[in-house]
Formats: sequence, structure tokens, C-alpha cells
Amino acid sequence: MALLIIFPYLVPMTEQKIPKRRHIRELVLQSLYALEISKDAPQHIIDTILSEIQDSEIDFDFAQSLFIKTIAHQAEMDKRLKSKTEHWEFHRIALIDKILLRMSLCELLYFPDIPPKVTINEAIEIAKDYSTESSGTFINGIMDAVLIDLKKEGLLNKTGRGLLETQTKKSRA
Repeated sequence: MALLIIFPYLVPMTEQKIPKRRHIRELVLQSLYALEISKDAPQHIIDTILSEIQDSEIDFDFAQSLFIKTIAHQAEMDKRLKSKTEHWEFHRIALIDKILLRMSLCELLYFPDIPPKVTINEAIEIAKDYSTESSGTFINGIMDAVLIDLKKEGLLNKTGRGLLETQTKKSRA
């Protein structure tokens, strides 16, 4: 919680009951933001911010995995995201938006059990709380375009309900 004293604007703008997975994604967002700003070692960030959920092995493993995979694949994901943000200078996109885009793309590519709709909707909702007024719409547009490309390229390896329902509907047609 010390990070919130340093970065108080990383507290959601709404004070509603937050779903558990959303809270975990918000902690990962805060962790990635802290990493960008502080340049601390990733393990220090994990020990400092993600320790809040260490009591739940499943939650902690998800958070740590999303954090580490987002860092590990950042260059690859930024390349893909830059191709969808041709009308914007990538370095000028709000840092929170960039982090949410990276996290979402990471979930799409490396978390086969999370349906694409869930990933994108979570990013939109978190953007509404942590970023600008238009960030949700911006993230939705970029992630929809990325999702279409991933499907076309056969890179979307999903086992969750969101994709299976789409495949079932197509096979009935």
C-alpha cells in the first residue's frame, strides 16, 4: 500500500465493490506502472505490491504470471500494438493505456482459459477508473482490431467459453 501514497492517482476513481479478478488486474496494472516509473527489479515490485494477495495461491499465481509475461513479451506486444496505432505516436499514448493494452494482449496470447471478451471488457472497465475519459473507447478499438488479426493469423489459442461459443455458432451456420 506504500505505493499508493507515492502514486495516489493509481486508486480507482469509483469506490464500488470490485470483482476479484478485476482487483488482481488492477494490482498488476499498479505493478507494471511502478516498474515503468521506478525501474525497480520486478521481484521487488512483486514482493511489494502483489504481496497483498499472496495468501491466495491461485490469485497470486495469476497476478505474478500476468506481470512477468507482460514484461517478458513487451517488445513483441508493442510491435503488434504499434501496427494498430498508426495514427498515434506510440510514445505519446498515455502510460496507463499502454500498460492496459499490453496486459490485454498478453491475456489474449498467453492465457488460454480467459475468453477474449472478458479480457477486453476488463481492460475497458479498468481504463474508465484509472485513465482518461476516452481511454475505454480507445482501448476497445485497438483491442478489437488486434483480436481480429490474432484470429486471422491463427494465433488465438483459447479454450474459454467466449471463443467456444463463437466457434459453435459458426459451425451451425
